[in-house]
Amino acid sequence: MTNNTIHSPSQTGDKKLEWVRSYMPALTSVRDRFIKEKPFRGLRITMSIHLEAKTAYLATVLRSGGAEVSVTGCNPLSTQDDVADSLRAMGFEVHARYDATPEEYVGHLKSALSINPHLIIDDGGDLIELLHGECAELGNSLIGGCEETTTGIHRLKARSAAGKLKYPMISVNDAECKYLFDNRYGTGQSVWDAIMNTTNNIVASKNVVIAGFGWCGRGVALRAKGMGARVTVTEVNPIRALEAAMEGYEVKTMDEAAPLGDIFISTTGCNKVITRRHFETMKDGVLLANAGHFDVEVDKNDLKSLASEVFPRKKNITGYKMEDGRILNLLGDGRLVNLAAGNGHPAEIMDMSFAIQALCLEHLVKHGKELMPDVYDVPKSIDESVARVKLASMGLKTDELTTEQEDYVTGF
Repeated sequence: MTNNTIHSPSQTGDKKLEWVRSYMPALTSVRDRFIKEKPFRGLRITMSIHLEAKTAYLATVLRSGGAEVSVTGCNPLSTQDDVADSLRAMGFEVHARYDATPEEYVGHLKSALSINPHLIIDDGGDLIELLHGECAELGNSLIGGCEETTTGIHRLKARSAAGKLKYPMISVNDAECKYLFDNRYGTGQSVWDAIMNTTNNIVASKNVVIAGFGWCGRGVALRAKGMGARVTVTEVNPIRALEAAMEGYEVKTMDEAAPLGDIFISTTGCNKVITRRHFETMKDGVLLANAGHFDVEVDKNDLKSLASEVFPRKKNITGYKMEDGRILNLLGDGRLVNLAAGNGHPAEIMDMSFAIQALCLEHLVKHGKELMPDVYDVPKSIDESVARVKLASMGLKTDELTTEQEDYVTGF
């Protein structure tokens, strides 16, 4: 019997939220304690993260700790409107919509900051840029914040090195329970989920070119290799290039790889990684995807200038027809493909990253006023506590050092 029940957008968002909650035990353990202790009572938090179900659950956890929470996205194509509607129905202040214009997107960020937050969670550094520029007055109450991504950390460290960072920020991206799992296994799986679901093409036998061999690139390469692809890595860092070679991947320059690849995936966090001279030599039918934070790694301006025709091929795929008849296919408009054309990282992975986010905000409440403006590592105690909770949820245990072993290790 067919179920013809029509659900409202907020109801479908509720279902998504209910689903991910079932697979996020570490964050749930944080929530349970927050409900009792209310570490954020009387405080305001602004979140700018990809607005989908896992993020929504994090927002509810922070509110359970007593916070007033304002939510916005960090990428116009990753916002899921049904999830945003679900949060609104729960009384959250939400400023985001799918496919917002650049002007609307900036307006959403400003609106989310209008609560004059005490704490922020940033993803890519857009909130911090505004708080150091045209929205500086909205940072008067700010204790500090957390940054989720490699790109955002690069921007923060550059600002700090120039003496222009006004607040203490914690580098959640550099926590071991973040980059070893979120960047590697989360990106590795979700990028391929999005590409395969969007194209319905096979990966086995394809020549896959991955730009960048950081933790995200490692994860994408590992999954491609596991599915039978021939993998080539391009890098600017000689040590990472050497590591890729030792892992059994081909290592080439992008100029060398461009005529050979069937699927190109950029994971660098830099701009103009794949440009005009590369497009000019690519095969007909190649897939172009980006897994870096901003839509600047695959040069869309160059792609458009070379094309005699630009047209939608199917949802989340734009065809660029070259003068010689070749068609190059851009996925997700060059934005983060795993979110622009997919559902993002698995809930079990974001469980660790978001538990760290929540605990680091609590750390800032306790210690933020003692910290000078700078970029700080996640406290080791937080990293390890999340790992222990995650292991316990999997039914796994670790050994413990004896007193004799501790003395041996420390040398006393």
